Amino acid sequence: MNYIKDMRKFIGHDTLFTVGCGVIVEQNKCILLQHRTDEDNWCIPGGVMELGETFEETAKRETLEETGLVVHRLELFGIYSGEDCFVQYPNKDKVYSVQVIFKTKDYEGVLRQTGLESKGHRFFRKEDLPENLNPRQKQFILHWVEERNFPVIS
Repeated sequence: MNYIKDMRKFIGHDTLFTVGCGVIVEQNKCILLQHRTDEDNWCIPGGVMELGETFEETAKRETLEETGLVVHRLELFGIYSGEDCFVQYPNKDKVYSVQVIFKTKDYEGVLRQTGLESKGHRFFRKEDLPENLNPRQKQFILHWVEERNFPVIS
């Protein structure tokens, strides 16, 4: 089932409302980021919730699909909404996506590059983050840098 493709048949390029879930994977005070091919920027692993999934199931599935890592013991980091959650893709599709973000230090597996969505993955220290962060994720990546220890609701 591909909910987004099915809905696009009805609404074309108009704005589609989705829920995105992502995971801040930490290792030795570093954050895992992936270099996206579509917008040539860096973001955390994550993606869109499928019908019937929980937030946590979505975050775990997307992280595994994009990185090869199995994440455990997810903690809610924040829920993000507002103007920064709008995007128009190069193909003219428009999306508004509320973001549910988790964090964890507990994971297993070998980091691997899969699929066409990203060029690669890398752990970054807070002081060495790339300048071209995904604009829709920059806010919560910077909240991670600030070491916010409570769920952020924006």
